[in-house]
Amino acid sequence: MGKIEAFISWSGNNYCVGNGKEIEGCIIVTDKTFEGAKAAFKEALQFHIEGMLQDGDAVPEWLQKGDYEIDFILETSALLRSCEKFTSIAAIARASGINERQLSHYANGLKKPRPEQRKRIVDGLHKIGEEFLSVV
Repeated sequence: MGKIEAFISWSGNNYCVGNGKEIEGCIIVTDKTFEGAKAAFKEALQFHIEGMLQDGDAVPEWLQKGDYEIDFILETSALLRSCEKFTSIAAIARASGINERQLSHYANGLKKPRPEQRKRIVDGLHKIGEEFLSVV
């Protein structure tokens, strides 16, 4: 089984999804919703594969047969935007110890955090989730 990496980021007012290097060519889609962006990528990938086959391009057998899974990898901007429906930047700031303004820069794609900062954000989100789970 093949694995395709798809990187999800936030740009402007949309989620953007682009493929990694596992397949030839570039696939980029956008959508206003997280789930819509994932669905659009799956559809564009299938269209891309069909086009490659029609053009006579070399297509790995696993890709032709649909024997693959897509690994959606969230960049920090998309991670923060996808959590907006559950919590606020202010709450994430309190839980992670990262300044709200800095988080806003990350969420809008203006800055990209170092790996240690991203880990603090994820840990903060986990902390918020644990607090929700502890409610009886």
